[in-house]
This record gives sequence, structure tokens and C-alpha cells, in this order.
Amino acid sequence: MNKRQDIRNIAIIAHVDHGKTTLVDEMLKQSGTFRENEQVNERAMDNNDIEKERGITILAKNTAVNYEGTRINIMDTPGHADFGGEVERILKMVDGVLLVVDAFEGCMPQTRFVLKKALEQKLTPVVVVNKIDRPMARPEEVIDEVLDLFIELGADESQLDFPVIYASAINGTSSLSPDPEKQENQMKVLFDTVIDSVPAPIDNSDEPFQFQVTMLDYNDYLGRIGVGRVFRGTVRKGDQAALIQRDGTVKTFRISKLFGFLGLKRLEIDEAKAGDLIAIAGVEDIMVGETICPVNHQDPMELVRIDEPTLQMTFLVNNSPFAGREGDHVTSRKIEARLMTQVETDVSLNVENTSSPDVWKVAGRGELHLSILIENLRREGYELQVSKPEVIIREIDGKRCEPYESTQVDVPEEYTGAVMESLGERKGELVNMVNKGDGQVRMDFLVPSRGLIGYTTEFMAQTKGYGILNHTFDSYRPIAEGYVGGRRQGVLVSMENGKTTPYGMLQVEDRGTLFVEPATEIYEGMIVGEHNRDNDITVNITKMKQQTNIRSATKDQTVTMKKPRTLTLEEALEFLNDDEYCEVTPLSIRLRKKILDKSTREREEKKKKLAVKE
Repeated sequence: MNKRQDIRNIAIIAHVDHGKTTLVDEMLKQSGTFRENEQVNERAMDNNDIEKERGITILAKNTAVNYEGTRINIMDTPGHADFGGEVERILKMVDGVLLVVDAFEGCMPQTRFVLKKALEQKLTPVVVVNKIDRPMARPEEVIDEVLDLFIELGADESQLDFPVIYASAINGTSSLSPDPEKQENQMKVLFDTVIDSVPAPIDNSDEPFQFQVTMLDYNDYLGRIGVGRVFRGTVRKGDQAALIQRDGTVKTFRISKLFGFLGLKRLEIDEAKAGDLIAIAGVEDIMVGETICPVNHQDPMELVRIDEPTLQMTFLVNNSPFAGREGDHVTSRKIEARLMTQVETDVSLNVENTSSPDVWKVAGRGELHLSILIENLRREGYELQVSKPEVIIREIDGKRCEPYESTQVDVPEEYTGAVMESLGERKGELVNMVNKGDGQVRMDFLVPSRGLIGYTTEFMAQTKGYGILNHTFDSYRPIAEGYVGGRRQGVLVSMENGKTTPYGMLQVEDRGTLFVEPATEIYEGMIVGEHNRDNDITVNITKMKQQTNIRSATKDQTVTMKKPRTLTLEEALEFLNDDEYCEVTPLSIRLRKKILDKSTREREEKKKKLAVKE
């Protein structure tokens, strides 16, 4: 079988923050893809504002470099489990993977997750031990860990014989030696290894054309664009083609534009053949997993399996007293249209209509997945309310099952007891515990997903910020009996509409932690703080000090107020209880009770308690 020696297709996979995107940067720079005078940002592939701010990759991106006559197509994949659906599809497009592992942290839960997917697809691995310049780097031990992981995941003999490169992506150095002193000031070793080890794509460009859509893009002028790989044959701009959809229906269309990739640019091309990674425009309702082929030779490829959502939330039109003040898009029509647009490019997302036109059930892969969607909406000027995230329960073999997460915790030794106790209360089961020797302990747990909702804040407080918590979806198991996690503290609820006053706030300061600053507008039923006991109380923090004409003996004393706690969007979502909503607008994140009126709320509570007793 002929091979196309002028092309290599690789994906870069790793745990979050092990340096994938930085490594791609260096490959782009050192391959001479950019002009001498071209300005290139750090982590050039992360082009979305949220990606830049958080330093994470959310959407898989593709780029390509030319190295000594060979085009290397590179897919940069996300590291978070919530975007696992992206990783799985990307691996269908490539012939080999660069597995990037941190020289100090070693194999982490996400390393395992992405490697398992790569080995299942029978891809050729190249291991890059990154951050070799870190103090405390332990490259030899890390390679042993990687080898153990390969064996545990059932790699075949050819996959176990992987080449290893030691690199420091941030410094742009690499070598074949684990000694940091022997690093060469270039990435030549990495490029050469990729060209030697990763198989070239098969050249069957004389057979009928076949292309599978792996990712979607959108352009105002061209509409939806399908990005994927040409698995067979040749395609030219202007060709008539057939799109075989997920349900088996066939649509014929003309390919209006073809694009190839080089560096950070998308280039218009006239033709592409087997092995090329390209983008095709010309058909409106194209979806991930669908096949494009000639009209007279319809041969669909196997559909890509997409990971099912495990977490859902209710999205509602904002109906609080402050609705419509800060957002541009507040109507149900606009919110629904925006959610439907998101579903078009985000395959792991599910949006269902409910009996009310103002309410939608939105399901995704995890808290991060959904919170990034909400953050994008508020930045685009949308106003909405969301409920507490809930796990999706499934019926398997007649039993009700819930998702469990494989959870890895790295903590200093003195905090192990507290972490084991708190995860035990959340029905977590300790699977493995290793003392790493430097005062650090690594523990592996299996925890119900609902036990981890809202756990991060508690975990950070328990470990004084020194702990590292990682979790990935493991499997569906029978529902855990009894109490599983959740918030223990009650809340402080406002009983008045108005502006907060320092005087009113000082009166309730000792009852808990406030979430609002002085002179903030609030409404009845809005949550203004966390109570230090387990029940909710209503408070009046709009109270003004009574003015009198009698001089006070303590007039000149200054009173210092505690700084209020400002919740980020993730913290607000984690904090929610079943009877609460989070109101999200472009300028504010507010928490509120579903029922704003105090007496109605209390009546409902009594009814619930009576129903439970009966």
C-alpha cells in the first residue's frame, strides 16, 4: 500500500496544564512557520478570551507546520475531562499521538483517560516528558509510571515500544537524554522522532472520495464549516458531493470552498487528497460524525460515538425584580436560539424543551463544561437564571444508576485524615493510597459525581490551598444510599428591597459571611450571605441608623467591617441548594431563593416537612 510520506497527522494529548499548548507554540515557532517579524502571542492556539484567562484549552484546535519538506498536521486537544468528547473525536483524525507528561507530576487521571482513548484507536504513541527543567523533576520515575500505565491499559507490543523525548516547552529545548544539562536548544529531536515514528497516511487518492466531519466551525459568510480528515480519494472545490447525515438521509450539495491549515491561518485550497486535514463549506446542517462522499458512490463511515452528558441544569428566563436591567438579550426566544446555536458546535451538550416555554433542561459533561457555557452567554449580553446542577440518573439492567468519578487527590500528609473523612461522608471509596515520600500523599477514590458537586471549595479550605484534586468520569453504578454531600450551612436572605447600608451589614456580620458590598442594590428573597448555622434566616441589611440630635459618646469610634466574600460563577453554582437559583447577567452574579416572598416560602417548607412525615 502506498504511503504519503509528505504528511504526518498527530494529536497532542495530556493532563490539564502539562504543557500541550506551549509545546505547540514552540513547534510553530521552530518550524519556521511564522515570518521573522510576525507577532505571536504566548499559547497562540488558545484564542478564546476564557481560554486565555484561565490558561486552559476548551476547544480542540488544528494547525500545521512544514518541517524539512513534510507537512505535520497537529491537533491540540483539551485536558479537562469535561471536554473528553472533543478528545475522542480528534483521535479519529490522526495516526499518532504525542503524550505529554509533566516531569514532576507524572501520570495524572486525565493522562490515563486520554491515553486509554488513544490506545483503543490503535494509534502510535510518542512520549514527551515535559518541564524537565523543573526543580524536583523525576524523569526516570515518570517514564516507569508511563510504562506501567501503558501495560495496565492493555497496550500491544508495538505501542509499548514508544520513543521518549525529554523537553522543556517553555524554553524551547529538547533531547533524548533525561539529564536536564543535555537539553539542546531546539525541537529538532521532537520533529525527527515524529517523522520517524508516526506512520504516514495511506495514499488511496485514486479511490472514491470519503471525508468524515470531526469538528464544526461557524462563519457568518459561509455558515457551518465541517472540519475533518480525507480518509480516501481526492476532492476539488466546486465538486458535487453527498452528505450522509446521522439519521441516514442524504443531501447533495456543491463544495463552495475548501480550506487547509498552516500555522494559525486557514488557507483556501483548490484540492485535497487522502490523509489531508481540511475544512469544507457549502452545506448548512452538517453535523459531527457525518460523511461526505461523491453522489454516485455513497459509502458512509461508522458514526463517531459521542460521550453522553452526566450533569444537567435548568436554564430559565430571568424573572427576578432586576430582570432586564443589565442584559441585552433577555427574552426566551433569544435564549433558546442561542442555546440551539451552541448545540450545533458543541456535540456533548443536550438542550431539551420543557412544558414551559421559558425553561430548558441543559445537560453537559460536567460543572466546568456548563459553567463555561453560562460564562460565554453572560459575556455576549444574555441574562438568565440557572438551578443547582444535578446528575443524570439512568436505568441499567432494571437498577437506577448514577455516574461515579475516578478521583485523584494529592495532599500534604497532615491533611489526609480530613480529606478521607470528608470524601467518606460523600460516599467516596478509597481505592489506593501511596506515600510519595516528600511529605505528599496520593489517594485514589471512587466517588458519586453528586458528592463532588460543590466539593472543591471545601477541599481547598481543608488543605489550606495545598491540595490538588482531579476527577474524571468512571462509570455508572447503582445509586449510593443515604446523604451524599451538599451544602451544610444555611443562608442569609434579604427581607427588604433597597440598598445595603454599612449599619445594616454590621448588625448581621456575626451571623455569617456576607456576599454583598455596602451600597449594593438588593431585593426581597435575594441571598446576601452564608449563615454560620444550618438553617436559613431572613435579615434586613438595608436598615439606616436612626438620626437623633443627641451627641453620641462613641461618635468618633471607627468600626471596621469584614470584607465580603465575592463568589465567582463556579463558586455560585456549587453553592446552590435545591430551592435556589443563580441569576446571571453581564454585570452581576446573584443568588436568590426560588420563592422570594418569606411567608410563601415558609408555608411551602411546612408542606414539604408534613409530606415527608406522612
